[in-house]
Amino acid sequence: MRLACAGGGTAGHVYPALAVIQTLTAASESEKIEILFVGSKHGMEAQLVAHYKLPFAGISAGGLIGTGPRQAAQHAASLAKGVMESWNLLRRFRPHVLLATGGYASAPVIMAAWLRRIPSLIYLPDITPGLAVRALAPLADRVAVTAPVTAQSFGRKAVVTGYPVRPAIYQTDRTEARRKLGALPDRPFLLVFGGSRGAHSINVAIEENLETLTEQARILHICGPADLPQMKEAQEMLPADQKNRYRVVPYLHEEMPWAFVAADLAISRAGASVLGELPAAGLPAILVPYPYAARHQEQNARYLAGAGAAVMIADDDLATELPSVIGELLGNAQKRAEMRKKMRSLDRPNAGPAIAQLLHDLAKD
Repeated sequence: MRLACAGGGTAGHVYPALAVIQTLTAASESEKIEILFVGSKHGMEAQLVAHYKLPFAGISAGGLIGTGPRQAAQHAASLAKGVMESWNLLRRFRPHVLLATGGYASAPVIMAAWLRRIPSLIYLPDITPGLAVRALAPLADRVAVTAPVTAQSFGRKAVVTGYPVRPAIYQTDRTEARRKLGALPDRPFLLVFGGSRGAHSINVAIEENLETLTEQARILHICGPADLPQMKEAQEMLPADQKNRYRVVPYLHEEMPWAFVAADLAISRAGASVLGELPAAGLPAILVPYPYAARHQEQNARYLAGAGAAVMIADDDLATELPSVIGELLGNAQKRAEMRKKMRSLDRPNAGPAIAQLLHDLAKD
């Protein structure tokens, strides 16, 4: 089977496709799987895909929402150019089926696949579909969604699969992960991350409370590249006996599944990946939705908080509310255990195989 994948802009639009690809290749003992990943020429997806040693092709792409008339015209021209580039890529690669996981880089590929009569599956990771997905859904044969609440937006095309996560999260032993990451037996292990580029407001809140937090917990902080020097300076200001309880890095690849499985509590943005990775690891969380993401992150956070698996704090309230909320959760192992159980109840471990089967079915048709 020849599979084309399209998506990008953020890691949350790339990792679901990579998880499905891993599922397909692991299960294909007798069938050869050829893959081409198509994304933006200037997006981060090229780096992520290269890390998995997959063929990648960059196209022109641009969003239309939230821009002025002049920018919209420029982006429309980029979209048209991207459709032509995608047409040529699909003509040469001749895929049996397309998997699109969102982000503006996927729009030209979906359009080109529809024009070339290539069957396609859109996977929507977020709880709330955006305008782009709503507009492109009529061109797709199936729309896979993370949660039942989302399915009603797409009628008979919708299939509830759950969020496909990297198999490594399920395959990682918690005791071994905690040993590798230096978790302390007498303190909770706190994981802080703000998405693929980091989150400045979360970083500032951690910096302001770092000494208090390192008294209570061992912290792994994925801060993004921009704030790394600032957070390193904050680490140096800690008392000598607390410095080794705080590790700050710009990004994680191989160690990220260990971090999810080893942690007792997470503080993070509420990008789509939290809907799959936190339940897979059973990791309770304090979620701080990015306020400029068309409310997608807010709805993701409300979904997990409504299930009792997470606590949501608005970005504007972070400085005032985080110290008391995190102090309460770090000091209450029973509460964290209850949240862990509720988080794990949302897990759909067969999401990857379910989407892989849909792709097989479409390819055969």
